[in-house]
Amino acid sequence: MANVEVKPSPEGPPGAVTDPAAVTAEELTFAGAEGVQVNGYLARPAEAGSRPGVIVIHEASGLIEHTRDVSNRFANIGYAALAVDLYTREGGPPPMDDFQKVMERLFSIPDARVLGDLEGAADYLRGREDVTERLGCIGFCMGGRYTLLFACSSDRSNAAVDCWGGFIDKATPDQRATAERPVPPLELADRLHCPLLAAIGAEDQNPSPELGAQLRERAAKSGQEVKVDVYEGAGHAFFADYRPTYRPGPAARLWQEIVPFFGRHLQGG
Repeated sequence: MANVEVKPSPEGPPGAVTDPAAVTAEELTFAGAEGVQVNGYLARPAEAGSRPGVIVIHEASGLIEHTRDVSNRFANIGYAALAVDLYTREGGPPPMDDFQKVMERLFSIPDARVLGDLEGAADYLRGREDVTERLGCIGFCMGGRYTLLFACSSDRSNAAVDCWGGFIDKATPDQRATAERPVPPLELADRLHCPLLAAIGAEDQNPSPELGAQLRERAAKSGQEVKVDVYEGAGHAFFADYRPTYRPGPAARLWQEIVPFFGRHLQGG
């Protein structure tokens, strides 16, 4: 474990950290699936105290500075935020300028391994003296899919936020299921273990607003609180302020949904 410098957020995005001294952060490892040590980035308020935890799951680009900054934003509003590096075993993300290799990497990672890593992250957070029993999970793009899968397959989370998780209805563009991805998360949605907030861009195709409607219908059968919002004027990855897909207005509205959602279910406020 090594403390790292917390950088201020880029100017403008919702929840931006303007006073880095309010947040402390460290690079660490924790026991994931089959006991393998998984890399993570933990950000928490600098002020002493016990607070709820949030697992942050990166998009296909991996545990990059943007993901760390998002974790810092959650720490800045009172959470112990652990960003999990799901590419630890591969030594980092695939080359992002090669779409085929990116997809091959995504489809090759076993869902069971990811679930083991996420449960390990949850256990690590709850094992800390400065983290309460309440724990949330949020993921973006591929991380959104894993958030939904985690919320449906494990009882470790008390609230889940799925941001445009793709491939929730099939394993690959051509296959409903594979050995690595045996059951689409959509087919598990009626087994949700916790409240779910999902965000989809109106201009997105994976997931599309139509798929969002299916998610809303299936997840409602779980008896959990479910809200699936479609954001007009936005496509895929509209919260990623380092990408051309970023849309300031919809991103701000999403943050305004996430903060009270986690507040209700994790902090009771």
